[in-house]
Amino acid sequence: MSTLLEIKSSVLRQVQVCPSFRRRTEEETASSSAAAQEPVAGAWKPGDGVEFFAQMRLILKKGESRQGLPCPEVLLRSSSPAPAEPVDPSRGLRALTQEEVEMLYEEALYTVLYRAGTMGPDQVDDQEALLSYLQQVFGTSPEEHAEAVERVKNAKAPTYALKVSVMRAKNLLAKDPNGFSDPYCMLGILPASGTLREPGPHREQRFSFRKSSKRGGPLPAKCIQVTEVKSSTLNPVWKEHFLFEIEDVSTDQLHLDIWDHDDDVSLVEACRKLNEVIGLKGMSRYFKQIVKSARANGTAGPTEDHTDDFLGCLNIPIREVPVAGEDRWFKLEPRSSASRVQGDCQLVLKLITTQRDTSMSQRGRSGFLSYLLLLSRLLQFEHRAEEPNSSSWRGELSGPAATVLCLHGAQSNLSALQLAVLHWQVSSRHHQTRTLDYGYLLGLLEDMQAHWEEAASLPQEQRGNREWFDKLLNAQSPREQLGPQRLVGLVKLADTIYEDLQSCYGIYASLFHSIIKIDFFTLTFRQLERLVAEEAWVLTEELSPKMTLEVASGLFELYLTLADIQHFWSSIPGRDSRSLALAGIHAPFLPAVKLWLQVLRDQAKWRLQGAVDVDTLDPTDASSKHSSSAATASLCFSHIQELWARLAWPDPAQAQGLGIQLSQDLCEAALFYTELLRKKVDTQPGAAGEAVSEPLCIVLNNVELLRKAAGQALRGLAWPEGAAGLEGVLPRPLLSCTQALDEDLQREARTVTAHLTSKMVGDIRKYVQHISLSPDSIQNDEAVAPLLKYLDEKLALLNTSLVKENLSRVLEALWELLLQAILQALGANRDVSADFYGRFHFTLEALVSFFHAEGQGLPLESLRDGSYKRLEEELRLHQCSTRECIEQYYLDKLKQRSLEHNRFGRLSVRCHYEAAEQRLAVEVLHAADLLPLDANGLSDPFVIVELGPPHVFPLVRSQRTQVKNRTLHPVYDELFYFSVPAEACRRRGACVLFTVMDHDWLSTNDFAGEAALALGSIGGVTRPQVGGSARAGQPVTLHLRRPRAQVRSALRMLEGRTNKEAQEFVKRLKELEKYMEADP
Repeated sequence: MSTLLEIKSSVLRQVQVCPSFRRRTEEETASSSAAAQEPVAGAWKPGDGVEFFAQMRLILKKGESRQGLPCPEVLLRSSSPAPAEPVDPSRGLRALTQEEVEMLYEEALYTVLYRAGTMGPDQVDDQEALLSYLQQVFGTSPEEHAEAVERVKNAKAPTYALKVSVMRAKNLLAKDPNGFSDPYCMLGILPASGTLREPGPHREQRFSFRKSSKRGGPLPAKCIQVTEVKSSTLNPVWKEHFLFEIEDVSTDQLHLDIWDHDDDVSLVEACRKLNEVIGLKGMSRYFKQIVKSARANGTAGPTEDHTDDFLGCLNIPIREVPVAGEDRWFKLEPRSSASRVQGDCQLVLKLITTQRDTSMSQRGRSGFLSYLLLLSRLLQFEHRAEEPNSSSWRGELSGPAATVLCLHGAQSNLSALQLAVLHWQVSSRHHQTRTLDYGYLLGLLEDMQAHWEEAASLPQEQRGNREWFDKLLNAQSPREQLGPQRLVGLVKLADTIYEDLQSCYGIYASLFHSIIKIDFFTLTFRQLERLVAEEAWVLTEELSPKMTLEVASGLFELYLTLADIQHFWSSIPGRDSRSLALAGIHAPFLPAVKLWLQVLRDQAKWRLQGAVDVDTLDPTDASSKHSSSAATASLCFSHIQELWARLAWPDPAQAQGLGIQLSQDLCEAALFYTELLRKKVDTQPGAAGEAVSEPLCIVLNNVELLRKAAGQALRGLAWPEGAAGLEGVLPRPLLSCTQALDEDLQREARTVTAHLTSKMVGDIRKYVQHISLSPDSIQNDEAVAPLLKYLDEKLALLNTSLVKENLSRVLEALWELLLQAILQALGANRDVSADFYGRFHFTLEALVSFFHAEGQGLPLESLRDGSYKRLEEELRLHQCSTRECIEQYYLDKLKQRSLEHNRFGRLSVRCHYEAAEQRLAVEVLHAADLLPLDANGLSDPFVIVELGPPHVFPLVRSQRTQVKNRTLHPVYDELFYFSVPAEACRRRGACVLFTVMDHDWLSTNDFAGEAALALGSIGGVTRPQVGGSARAGQPVTLHLRRPRAQVRSALRMLEGRTNKEAQEFVKRLKELEKYMEADP
């Protein structure tokens, strides 16, 4: 293991993506880096950190019991089994007579067939499905069902009515000079005929209730209802209820107008209100009122209405009212496009029936009784006898059952309290014969309690709470003690108060409310919260100048309990914690929290160091593949994440500072742990000849477990970023820290993987050499078999020792080692038979299949990438003849693309083939943006034009243009002819090669760039050129480039050939390479 640090340094030099957390810490000063490596011994009690984290676990465990609101079902539950339920079938649901069943069946069918309103998303809107469900419930035959449905359809339709509760409005327009209005509502049912509007030339006119209307007679007085006038307000509260009879539920509309009431006043009285005017808008309203008063006291006729101002209206089709009713805010609408309105109005709407043509209604049976019988029937049907002894059924009704009950309850005008009482009565009686879940029964009781009438007022003082608090304070944290001594008692006192508030909310609040109608919980919470807040404020002011580690620990624990009390109040619906005495209590605790987090950083390092010291680098148990120290590190990071969630610091700016510091401390601890592991494994004696090191596998698994645990902990350290922050998105500093740590740990895993696989390098090379030395008489599969057997044995050991992620890392490393070993073997064997390369090609494909393992191993995309492409190319070229290699050389030039188009310049040419003369015309036009290769910043360029491959054009000589002195943008306009047959131009790899050189008088010419053009793409080669002019065809712009490794690979293959043709081709290219300089 002595070379582990060297391997790690090599990997670090190769990976330079972004500054990592490790590199940032290494660039700090020597003193600060030393402090980051080892924990401060005096920060807390020096040791292994076990005691500290045990205390922190107790704090977290205390918070776990405070998650969410308590409920009586939880607080009153015992671990002992429930006593046997006394079953009394005589007190259960009574059986109905045949006549009652028929009447109830008719009532249910009538409810479905004459439904009105809009169905909700959770309700069954299919009428046939509802009727079919009722047929199953009542067990009728298809003939009886059809007869009953037809009888109900012939019955008289019910009389519908709309219950309207005008609750309140908000944000109305101000119409009076004082900046307010005196709003009231006029509402009524608008028949279908009333919706017709007279077309106007300029604006669309809406209906509104007016005292005189020029568009038709007014609606009857019984159709219009008016609320009270609420004086001087823009947010009136009415809470008035009305009932309107509906003639046609499909076309009628509910229309509501809101008006500003203006009393008829004299001109003198209007002028006296000048002192009530507010602002410029108020002055405008004031003069408007003066004009109205003058008209009313002067020339205005008695029938004209100039007093009330329009504030907005609503038009609600009756058919759009949900069948279950709705409580909703509606946005006010203008009566015309010129009207200006604003605000919203809250209405409670419910569509009911007042007269029903059913047998039960005719006999005086109320909707309450009908609903009770229907619910009983459906409950018995839903609670099937599949499990007679089961007591876990919670009354879940199917969609059709819930829909039928919702329709009948709404049409019968049953209130929410009545429905809750009915469900409790039916379920409790059903419970006498078929046991139900007690949680379900408790929920029914809570529903009744929730709908019960609230108490009118609350007493302001409760003497018992103050006496109880003072008694506890004097016993646990008397004021005579010193601050540090009082702190311990105040923590216990705050815990006791929280437990008492839990019991008050879960048990006693409902009892007090049901018996004496008093909100006991609100009284108790307000008083106890104020008392404990006063003590906390006083004590923090006293202890702030005396901040020590022990004081910081006590204040930290006290703050967590106070924050739990504050959160307990805010978690109750409708409660706002900003009005509490504890609001802002976090401010004096900030110094203590910062100091405690520093202690946490040091203790975390001590804990990790102690865990590594006792670690034997053995799996913790048979089911795990990591050692004990990794489990300890993961648990520490999990505790830190839980602690941050428990802290939930309310100030966003301060939370960001705390979160950044805590995330950096966590990253330092993670890297500190990996360094401890590296030192630990260095001291482990390795078994002689052991290719797979078990301690290294454990270390690799530990690093992977740490990477996941630290990443999860860091993602859990997110802090609130205010209104600008996106929910579910990590803050940028935390995201950078998380990414940097992940890169460092990934790099550490690759380092350990490289050291693990380095033990197998010698064996792999030995088996690859065995393949290369195998005689041709041995079959390929026999030659490869020893290597595959070796890999199978070692990977079987690795599979049992490594987790999935690390096994993939090792497979990738082994794959790269195998590819490099085969490449070395090919380089060591030159001028061998084609069978030699065919065997290695077979070996390569066998290894691909082995490592892919039918989709269970590495993906094919990663296997066939990188070094594999280079190896496959070399094997393919080694199997080719010399001329095929030369052709491949030119094909590679044609495939080569310039990655930087403007780096080496451009060359414009024009080519075409003259079939009549059997010659190729190549015109070099001009070049641009060439490289400056002379000392004066310019060049003396010329272009060499040649055809390749040479064996395709053996008699064709290269030609060159004139030299253009001192320019980077030469213009040539020179035409060259090459007498070649068209068949040769269509050969594989046939191309025209342009080489741009810089002419030097006193030294060798410099290479500037080259470009190739396939002859098959030139006009006239594949088909005769029409009108074969010497300058026919369009110019082509070629980007100059330098030969890359892709092209030089074919050249390397030819260098190893001993035949004359290959040596002459390589010699000619070597002469050209002398002129090539390295890329600038």
